[in-house]
Amino acid sequence: MNHLYSERPKVLVVDDHPSSRMTAVALLSVEGYEVIEADSGPAALEIVNTSNPDLILLDVMMPGMDGFEVCRHLKQDEQTRLTPIVFVTALDDRRSRLRGIEAGGDDFLTKPFDQLELSARVKSLIRQKRLNEDLDHAEQVLFSIARTVESRDPNTGDHCERLVSRGQSFGEFLGLSRSEIRDLMWGGYLHDIGKVGIPDSVLLKPGKLTPEEWQIMQQHVLIGETICQPLRTMRGVVPIIRHHHERWDGSGYPDGLVGDQIPYLAQVFQIIDIYDALTSERPYKKAMSADEALSILEEETAKGWRNPMLFERFKQYIKTVESSFAAEMTVERVMSESTQPVSKDLHTTTQETCRVV
Repeated sequence: MNHLYSERPKVLVVDDHPSSRMTAVALLSVEGYEVIEADSGPAALEIVNTSNPDLILLDVMMPGMDGFEVCRHLKQDEQTRLTPIVFVTALDDRRSRLRGIEAGGDDFLTKPFDQLELSARVKSLIRQKRLNEDLDHAEQVLFSIARTVESRDPNTGDHCERLVSRGQSFGEFLGLSRSEIRDLMWGGYLHDIGKVGIPDSVLLKPGKLTPEEWQIMQQHVLIGETICQPLRTMRGVVPIIRHHHERWDGSGYPDGLVGDQIPYLAQVFQIIDIYDALTSERPYKKAMSADEALSILEEETAKGWRNPMLFERFKQYIKTVESSFAAEMTVERVMSESTQPVSKDLHTTTQETCRVV
């Protein structure tokens, strides 16, 4: 067994009836689990925060905060969302089972407990939880590497954060599925993770790259694919990493894919990526306006580099969604400034400016 998991698994039993808790505690203790108890919903939430149990055995019917509300609290919390919750219900209580599924419960047990069934379900769910935690940790390592890569290049600023935000917004505008939007957002963080394998002499070179250096730089998409491919949760992100430099006419890299051979999410992502680069200030250039950036993208589309239909959708998105958002932000800023006291110097300067005009 992994040395990280050598300690006894911890199970929290939540029930307002002492006799029911005693039965569950006795059965689980015999199986070698460390068992802790709570007699109410609020007490359970407090214990979860301090004890971090591996599994929660949760009674449905409790006064005040019932089991469904406890479950919703825990599943919405990033720190406890992976903790398996087993609802304890009366025999054939179909309505409670449906509500439990809606609340995010992982499994159900009926009273009175069957020891073999209790043992098998608890053991299976704890094993699955630990596998999920391993996967979660692996994902976090990848995101940490990606942030390190971004920090190597001081010119990009908050490029990844902007890609994540716009990826979600444009994905929703296109009507993409929840998993596709998640992949698009993760692509915002991970698309250039392969640059961790590119030497600083190439990655941070201030001047134009030589043909040999350009060949090295192009390898970052393949390195990134190799890094992320082993994780199943990255299955939808890997095509974005590998293909976000392809072009509609086949002149891109690494595979020279043409048209719809390019994975759709990679097409969506590359437009977002290019637009952000154009509208962001860098040491070597000023930030373009939205209209200027769209004009550049239109020229690239005319050259055959971008999907024409997708570009039209993106232009519509910028003109409607982002323009409305920018207008709202401007109104909020003006309203905020109007509530601030005007200093004498500022008032004088404003008057002088008006006279000049």
